[in-house]
Amino acid sequence: MHNSLEVLLDSLIRTRIETLYGELNKNSSSYNQFSSERNLYFDQLHELLPEDIQKTLFLYDDADLSVQAILEREIYLQGFKDALHLHNELHASLD
Repeated sequence: MHNSLEVLLDSLIRTRIETLYGELNKNSSSYNQFSSERNLYFDQLHELLPEDIQKTLFLYDDADLSVQAILEREIYLQGFKDALHLHNELHASLD
């Protein structure tokens, strides 16, 4: 896929991922449970760590969230590519 097409799809992907998270938040009790537990554990770590290490914990969390955002975008983009490939394969087999 050309880079220009990926740039055009970037906004669509970001919007779709945000929508999916909204649906997860609204409809998935297990997602909400694990998310709440994660936040609780992070807060507990923050409170128990010395002040000089708290900054490192926040930096780690920020880096972790950034990696997760990149991964989500790439997974969604790959799924889109796979769907286009499957569509083309099915279309070619029908011709």
